[in-house]
Amino acid sequence: LFDTAEIYGFGRSESLIGEFTEKVPNPDEQVIVASKFAAFPFRTKPQDVVKACEASVKRLGRPIDLYQIHFPNAWSNAEYWDGLAMAYEKGLVKAVGVSNYGIDAMRACHDALAKRGIPLSSNQIQLSLLYRWPIENGLLEACRDLNVQVLAYSPLALGYLTGKYSADNLPSGPRKKLGEKLFETEDYNNLLNVMKGIADKHNGATLSQVALNWTRAKNTIPIPGARTVKQVQQNYGALDWMLTADEEKELDYAASKVTTFITPDKNPFPKQDINTGLIMYDS
Repeated sequence: LFDTAEIYGFGRSESLIGEFTEKVPNPDEQVIVASKFAAFPFRTKPQDVVKACEASVKRLGRPIDLYQIHFPNAWSNAEYWDGLAMAYEKGLVKAVGVSNYGIDAMRACHDALAKRGIPLSSNQIQLSLLYRWPIENGLLEACRDLNVQVLAYSPLALGYLTGKYSADNLPSGPRKKLGEKLFETEDYNNLLNVMKGIADKHNGATLSQVALNWTRAKNTIPIPGARTVKQVQQNYGALDWMLTADEEKELDYAASKVTTFITPDKNPFPKQDINTGLIMYDS
């Protein structure tokens, strides 16, 4: 599964994936591509979704396996759902989904698509041991109720669940402030220690694999980023084993004590559709 979007490198990411899949035997069987439509404020019509989708299909050189609304807008959200349906009906995409949608918005989109006989396949949301809001506010449960698959982005919490950072070795830029807050209490270090203990029980697994398998234990599909071949190999290594129920509970408890990471109110997405009053984003 390759997760991309039209705004990643302004189309460059899709083009590179398209070039890659041309060299793969039977790509339709071996490669799944998910891409996303950018809900910019000036895009207000269903046809805007279709046009963007057509451009993505051209760059990828194939129909898109999963096409998603990247984030909610402050208006025109229902028009986007019509655009998703049109792209599906035109055969440009095989399945449709949303991203960064809250409970109410997801239900509304699900219902709108259902009227046209189209399932809402997925909701791509932030979820990790350090960002558990979708569990706590009921979004994850709502996805299960609607049979909407959750794609969990940032499952490694910007690298803070990999063990690579310490109080004396923090990343630069905005992530540094996050690290300073995390290391203010022992709760974060305690979570890392619990993760290390679990990793040691699984033939030298990495902390990254523990974090990824926690999201898998929540019946989600994690989509971690990777900058090196080694990181890709480590990520794939998570598929070789699973957490026990007791290990999952242990992680749940340790993670629940960490309260100094990102909160939903700090994320930039529009919270409400100003025309319909629909709550678009909650976590």
